[in-house]
Formats: sequence, structure tokens, C-alpha cells
Amino acid sequence: MGQILSIEEQPCSTSTEDRILDAALTIIQEKTISGLRIRQVAEKANLFQSNIHYYYNSKKELLLAVQKKVLNRYREIRQQSIHQSGIGPEATLEDRLDIFIKQKAYTILIEDKYDVAELDFWNQSRLDPDMHQEFCLSYQNWRTEIREIAETFAPDMPSVKQNLIAGIAVSLLEGAAVQFLVDKEAFDLDSYFAYCKSILIREIRG
Repeated sequence: MGQILSIEEQPCSTSTEDRILDAALTIIQEKTISGLRIRQVAEKANLFQSNIHYYYNSKKELLLAVQKKVLNRYREIRQQSIHQSGIGPEATLEDRLDIFIKQKAYTILIEDKYDVAELDFWNQSRLDPDMHQEFCLSYQNWRTEIREIAETFAPDMPSVKQNLIAGIAVSLLEGAAVQFLVDKEAFDLDSYFAYCKSILIREIRG
């Protein structure tokens, strides 16, 4: 696929805490958050259940740590993409948008466990204030990054429109994950993202 990065999957860390988070993430993909049990995480990580409780006093604490891991992974992929592409201050509008598009395409097709978990966390965040706060901060940061692109390439654009473009960009990218992970035949992902980029470029350039 044209949008896919040549980024290596995040290796499973040898630290006990990361082994726990990796195991929990895998179980969420297999059984959903509601189906996750501390005992299962311990078995998957090849640890004693007491090892889990040493780091996390409750299932909620563990889930909040996994949620942060998911959101941090997205930022990490974008930073790797910037480094890999050699993008600097002279980057074009297309280059800057590609960073976000390629990150989402990569997680959908290569590391879908992160997108699957994110969608599950979104559902949980409706009921849990701490998860809700983490999600709000994540989306806020994402919108801020995209709004900065609009400010750079359309400095005279009203801030209200810059905010709307940022929100629309997040919706377009997240919408791809929601639809494609449910039905991989729904649309061609390359074509979808190419059209998303054309929409954003048209709106930013006016």
C-alpha cells in the first residue's frame, strides 16, 4: 500500500511493566476491555498475578496505563515518520498531512491492535471520567497539531475555521479505522486517504 511506512513494529520490551502492558493490549484485542482479567494478563505475560498487582493496584489502573501506551504509540509513529522522511521546516502542506495519514494507515494495516483498543477505550470513556479526560487530552493534542498546519499554510484563515478543519481531519482519519476494521471491503484505503488529503488541502488553501 502506498501510504504504509517502513516502520518496524514496536518490539515487546523486556521490562516487566511493558510485558504486562503488551499482554493486556493483546487480550483487549482478543476479548475486549470488558473481557480482560488480571489473571489472563499474568498468564499472557508469563508472570505471577502478584507481579501485576505490584505495578497496578486495580484493573482500572492497568487499563489507564494501556490507554496511555496506545495514545503514545500514535505519537511515536508520527515522530518516526518525520525522521524517516527527513521532513524539516521547509516541508510542504502535502508532506505535513502525509505524516498523519501514514500513521493512521500504518496502525490500521500493521498494528491494528492499537486502533482496536482505542475504539474500545472510546466506548469505556463514556462511563469512566479518567479515561474520558485522557481521550479529551489526546484529541485536543491531535487537533492542535493539525491546526498548526493550517496556521502555517493559511495564516489569514479565521481561527474558527482552523479549529473546524482540525476537527474534520481527526474525524476523517478516525472514521477510516472505524469502518475499515469492521469491513475491509468497504473501500480502497489508498483512495480513501488520497481523497481525505485532497479535501484538507482544498480547505486549507481555499
